[in-house]
Amino acid sequence: MQSVDVDAPLVARVQRGDQRAFEMLVVKYERRIQRLIARMVRDTDLVDDIAQETFIRAYRALPNFRGDSAFYTWLYRIAVNTAKKALIGLQRDPLLTETALGGLSEEDGQESSRVENELTTGETPESTMASRQIAEAVNSAIEALSDDLRQAITLREIEGLSYDEISEVMNCPIGTVRSRIFRAREAIAQRLRPLLDTREGERW
Repeated sequence: MQSVDVDAPLVARVQRGDQRAFEMLVVKYERRIQRLIARMVRDTDLVDDIAQETFIRAYRALPNFRGDSAFYTWLYRIAVNTAKKALIGLQRDPLLTETALGGLSEEDGQESSRVENELTTGETPESTMASRQIAEAVNSAIEALSDDLRQAITLREIEGLSYDEISEVMNCPIGTVRSRIFRAREAIAQRLRPLLDTREGERW
């Protein structure tokens, strides 16, 4: 876990009543929160509303924030809990929906493009198609994971959180986090093996 919270000065300003400081935090984390929520609910019609509710709850709770954890791990935990509550309240089954199938978010699209660019060396039609298939297979494999596994691998591989931070966000022991990430990687590797022709036991 980070020894110094880079957001602490802004948080302190918010706690002193500076609303502009909170707006700066929203600008910094809005896309990341939306991406996290999109991986949970996979319904683009709900993402913006849940993200907005996340920041409303965070703003209301900030006076009681004591800095025991980094601000963003605290914010991610609020986002996860808000998304879960929204799904329960709306009685939505968090399965892949038609709107989610309609296309990736701009940021996810950039992520896929970057993966393709990194994987493509010769820029031949064959290599371009192969790298696109791999990127699509990774996305499909992540979408097929259970909620807990998908959240864990998203926080680790996409958001770059440490195991300790994921443990705090998901409110579970660090051993459980490690197990979920291992199982998620195994499931993704299983889907990629036909494309990559990897040996048993290798993981992405």
